[in-house]
Amino acid sequence: MERKEIEEKIQHLKMDYIRIQGDLDKLETVGGNAAGAIRELELIETEMKELNQALQKK
Repeated sequence: MERKEIEEKIQHLKMDYIRIQGDLDKLETVGGNAAGAIRELELIETEMKELNQALQKK
């Protein structure tokens, strides 16, 4: 993957993370089940970490 592709993927993941965090806040406010949103945030964090490591190698 090229540096630009990695950077674009990171930006998309950041936007997804912000959106999901907002959804999580809403779920917690109304007492909904937030487990799925929390798991999704964890997956995004892991992927962003891997992409940042790949970016450092470029």
